[in-house]
Amino acid sequence: MKPIVSIIMGSTSDLPVMEKAMKFLDDMEVPFEVNALSAHRTPDAVEQFAKTAKEHGIRVIIAGAGMAAALPGVIAASTPLPVIGVPIKGSVLDGVDALYSILQMPPGIPVATVAINGAMNAAILACQMLAIADDTLAAKMESYKAGLGAKIEKANKDLAEVKYRFKTN
Repeated sequence: MKPIVSIIMGSTSDLPVMEKAMKFLDDMEVPFEVNALSAHRTPDAVEQFAKTAKEHGIRVIIAGAGMAAALPGVIAASTPLPVIGVPIKGSVLDGVDALYSILQMPPGIPVATVAINGAMNAAILACQMLAIADDTLAAKMESYKAGLGAKIEKANKDLAEVKYRFKTN
């Protein structure tokens, strides 16, 4: 089984955040790979990865980075594949620096960006992209989305059972 999604993080310290993406992809049975690459410490390896990812069968890249957060943009500059950036909280600016760094890409180098520490949403977005051409994955995603609604419906039923003297519903 060859990976079709690549999860890249700037450092293994990002693993606790990026594991949420791994779990979602695993649950959806989407083959993926995981690597640590640094835009600042291993720039040649990042460029080599980005330039060859498509020929290795990768279809979507999820790149997590904190602080200066150059990794997603550097990857996007060297690949035609969609890149989803995950800004990671970790500095004195609580991840806002990473968010702005990933969001503010120049024209021609887009990086789809999720919330700070939003690795699970990055995996969901990657699956939605892949599901365009994969009916099996599309069905799994439809089921997942339907399950989200069912959770809210159950929550409202549970809330209806909460009793207070002045609660009217």
